[in-house]
Amino acid sequence: MNIKPLGDRVLVKPAPAEEKTVSGIIIPDSAKEKPLKGEVLAVGKGTKDEVMEVAVGNTVLYGKYAGTELELDGEKYLIMRQSDIFAII
Repeated sequence: MNIKPLGDRVLVKPAPAEEKTVSGIIIPDSAKEKPLKGEVLAVGKGTKDEVMEVAVGNTVLYGKYAGTELELDGEKYLIMRQSDIFAII
């Protein structure tokens, strides 16, 4: 991975969207919801006011509209501020 977040930013690989419901109904692509959790791939060094609490390898929960989407080598990623992350799970 050659992306290095700056400051308090975090690079997240979103979890794959659910393919079917618990009861077995297959969800079409047009109805799939954007995943709200993902794995942290890289973190910045933080700022003098904010210490980085997330680490590479953490699974995190974030808001529906958090971060900026980017695509690299056919993979989709999100880059967001640490403050956009709600929890580490």
